Amino acid sequence: MSEERFGEFVLVRRHGHVVELVLDRPKAMNAVSTEMARSLAGACAALAADRDARVVVLTSSHERAFCVGADLKERNSFTDADLVRQRPVARAAYSGVLELPMPTIAAVHGFALGGGFELALSCDLIVADGTAVVGLPEVSVGVIPGGGGTQLLPRRVGAARAAELIFSARRVQAAEAAGLGLVDRLVEDGQDRDEALALGARIAANSPVGLRAAKRALRLGHGLDLRAGLDVEDAAWRSVAFSGDRAEGVAAFNEKRPPQWPGE
Repeated sequence: MSEERFGEFVLVRRHGHVVELVLDRPKAMNAVSTEMARSLAGACAALAADRDARVVVLTSSHERAFCVGADLKERNSFTDADLVRQRPVARAAYSGVLELPMPTIAAVHGFALGGGFELALSCDLIVADGTAVVGLPEVSVGVIPGGGGTQLLPRRVGAARAAELIFSARRVQAAEAAGLGLVDRLVEDGQDRDEALALGARIAANSPVGLRAAKRALRLGHGLDLRAGLDVEDAAWRSVAFSGDRAEGVAAFNEKRPPQWPGE
C-alpha cells in the first residue's frame, strides 16, 4: 500500500486498483475549509487522470464523523467578497468527486451532514455503519445545500422525500437512512471502511474500460426519455465493443481463466 498527501487534509492510499481517498482533518471533524476543498479538488483531478485507478473509496480518518460539512468557523470570518471568491473553490471539490470517471463508494460513519453528506451523495454508492447520522441542515443556518444536494438527493430518493428532508433540516439515523435509500448498504458498527474497500475490490476485478463506460451511461442517461437514454447507452457500448478489454474478456471466458485486463 502506498500513500500520497494532497495538502494537509487529504490523503490518497492505493490498495492495488482500489484507491482510498481519505478526508484527514480530524481535529475539525473533517469540516471542509477552503484549503481542504482545494486539496480535495486537486486529488480528484489527479485520480481522474490515473488509468490504473479502477475504483475510488471515500473514507474518513475521524473516529466519530465522516464529515460535518462546511467549516462554519471559517465562514463566520468571511466578508461577502471572501464568500464569493471561495465559492468556485468549494464547488470544485464537490464536482471533483462527482465527476470521477470510475465507480466511487463512500464509507460513512458518524456525522455526515451538509457538505459532508453531499460528498457521500456525489459517490455512486454509500456504505454506512450503524453510527451514521446523515442530513442536509443548511436551511437551519440560512443557506441551502450548495454541494449538489438539491440535485443529487431527489435523484436518489425522489422529489417529495428530498423536499421533506431539505426543508425540515432533520438529521436521519442510520437505520432510517437505509430504509429511505439515503445509504445503500448498512453494515456493522466500525466496518464501513473495510466493507467499502472489499466492495471496491470486487468491482475493480471487472473491466476498467467497461466500468467507466457503464458509469458514463448511467450518469448521462439519467433523467432522459427512454429513447434518448438508449442512444446514450449505445454510444457507451460502441466505445467498448472494439476495446482490448472486450477481446480479453471474451477470450478469458472461453478459456475458463481470470481475465488480465489491458485497460484499453
